[in-house]
Amino acid sequence: MRYIKLACLIVITSILAACASSNSGSVYKRDDARKVQTVKTGIVESVRQVKLEGTKSPVGTVAGGAIGGIAGSSIGGGRGSAIAAVIGAVAGGLAGSAAEEVVTRKDGIEITVKLDGGGLIAIVQEADEAFSPGEKVRIVENGETSRVSH
Repeated sequence: MRYIKLACLIVITSILAACASSNSGSVYKRDDARKVQTVKTGIVESVRQVKLEGTKSPVGTVAGGAIGGIAGSSIGGGRGSAIAAVIGAVAGGLAGSAAEEVVTRKDGIEITVKLDGGGLIAIVQEADEAFSPGEKVRIVENGETSRVSH
């Protein structure tokens, strides 16, 4: 039974990691292709480490609930087994939801940029590229998304 629970946990973790979307400055949505984007330039004023919260989709809750229900149903017999299955499903759902948020959480950076034309902006994105104060950067915007790049 322990091996089954371990296998289920590995499968859930893999599924949740695959569901995580990217907030990287280098990753574009498929729909962003062939659309005009505005480019601004500026100088990095400051960079601050932040955390990007993980996803909170129904996937973690449902998967955790299913595993908890199966594990709970193996306890006792008859009516006790049914009650344990319900309790296991609720507890598993809560644990699965929390696990999804933790597994998909990412490190991010808040980049404050002094624009060449004047003005100061801040953009948060995944910390997959290094930026330093004083660096010349580009800000690419498409109306709903902005990203900082070198």
